[in-house]
Amino acid sequence: MKMAVFADVHGNKHALEAVLKDIQARNPDLVVCLGDLVGYNAFPGEVVRLIRDCGITTVLGNYDDAIANDRLVCGCDYKDEKAAELGVRSISWTAANTGAEEKEFMRSLPEKLMKEIGGYHVLFVHGSPRQLNQYLFEDVPAQEVLAMMEEAGADVLICGHTHLPYHRILGERHVINCGSAGKPKHGDPDAVYALVEINRGVKATFIKVSYDYEAAARAVKSAGLPEEFAVILRTGRG
Repeated sequence: MKMAVFADVHGNKHALEAVLKDIQARNPDLVVCLGDLVGYNAFPGEVVRLIRDCGITTVLGNYDDAIANDRLVCGCDYKDEKAAELGVRSISWTAANTGAEEKEFMRSLPEKLMKEIGGYHVLFVHGSPRQLNQYLFEDVPAQEVLAMMEEAGADVLICGHTHLPYHRILGERHVINCGSAGKPKHGDPDAVYALVEINRGVKATFIKVSYDYEAAARAVKSAGLPEEFAVILRTGRG
C-alpha cells in the first residue's frame, strides 16, 4: 500500500494545486489530508472546495474546528504576544472569508481515522491521538508517545500540526509527521508531504514540491492579511 499524506494547507491554493499534481503523478493507492485546510493564507474557500470536490479522505484540524464552529481561538501555541496578535487577525479574516458550505464541510470531518493496512493499525490525526491541537514534535519523550499509541491501539501514527516532517521509529511502532503543504516551517518555501509505503514494513519518504510561492505571497497582501504571512511563504520559517 502506497499512501500520500499531507496536512496544514492553511488556505494556500497555489501550494495545494502543486501538491495534488505531484501526488497524481505518483499514483498512490490512498490520499489522506490531515487537516488545517484554512487560516493565514488567502484562499480558504477554494482550498476547502478543492479537497471536497476531489473526494480526499480528510480529518479535522484545530484551525478547521475553530473556523467551522466560530471559535475565537484555534488552540495554537503562539511564541509571543506579537504572534498571538497575528493569530487573532488570521482567525478573524478567515472566519469572515469562509462560506457557510465550506464551514459545514469542515464540521463534518472526523477527528481521527483508523485503517488496517498490511497488518498494521494506522491512525491518522491532525495533532495527537489525544488532542487536535497537541504538538507531537520529534523530541517528545518516547514513553509519552508510546502511551498515546497504546491507548489508541495504533502501530503507526501519522500526524501533522507541527509543520515539521519526520519519521520516528519507537521499537515496532512508527510515528510519521507529514510536514506542511501550505505554511512551511522547515526552512525553505517548498510544500512538503509524505509518501508512506506499508508492505512488510513501514517506509516514509518526504516529497518537496516547488510552486509559485510569490503568487501566494502577493495574494496574502492583496487580501489585506499581515505581511508577516507573506514572509513565511517566502522563507519557510513560520
